[in-house]
Amino acid sequence: MKKNDGKSKFTFRKMIIALGVAALVLGCAADAYMHLPQTVAVTSNRVGKRELPIYSVQTEKPQIALSFDAAWGNEDTKTILEILKAQGVHVTFFMTGGWVESYPEDVKAILADGHDLGNHSENHKHMTQLSDEEKTAELMGVHNKVKELTGYEMELFRPPYGDYDNAVVENAIKNHYFPIQWSVDSLDWKDYGVDSIIDTVCNHKSLKNGAIILCHNGAKYTAKALEAMITQLKEKGYEFVPLSKLILKDNYHMEVDGTQVSN
Repeated sequence: MKKNDGKSKFTFRKMIIALGVAALVLGCAADAYMHLPQTVAVTSNRVGKRELPIYSVQTEKPQIALSFDAAWGNEDTKTILEILKAQGVHVTFFMTGGWVESYPEDVKAILADGHDLGNHSENHKHMTQLSDEEKTAELMGVHNKVKELTGYEMELFRPPYGDYDNAVVENAIKNHYFPIQWSVDSLDWKDYGVDSIIDTVCNHKSLKNGAIILCHNGAKYTAKALEAMITQLKEKGYEFVPLSKLILKDNYHMEVDGTQVSN
């Protein structure tokens, strides 16, 4: 009996020690957990198996971004800049390498007026049809031209024709670019007229906080429609900001419709 009692006491002491150690470990773990950030910083353009460009941004602020693709023509650029300056609006111009080479003084004027300079590829090709090396060449060709001309480091890329796939988005990100699409197409490139552009944009189903509007500096009626379009959008309560001020630069994820959302 005495031997059994000694063994029982020894086992009981081992259990008490083990429970004490376990409690100490759990207490330390709980304390460590309390000091961990409650959200993990993740930056990703992937949704399921798809890599997405930014179509719009989720924000409570009534901010929208107006953008112009500049690939051909230059007749209206000066007029557009004058209207934007008079309205106190800053936008983003996506330019091809050919356009930069043809109109260097206008590139400088756009930057001097406080607008974003965006990359629209060197030769306006379908990016999905190019190799990874060719994609990089299309991006960096115009990038280097703009940097040499102005010292500006571009970071926003819009694929020509809105043509992209996973490889296009991944290549842009690899080259330190934010891939940009749009949520509101003005359809100015269809030459339907001034009233059509204004109505299409100002009554678009996707016009909301964080919307990205697509226009073209070389379309027939864009400059004529611009002032009235901006005025109506302001009357709806929207503030115009360049894309560099609208998009999230880190700690974000994408929704399936291309909306960029803060984590």
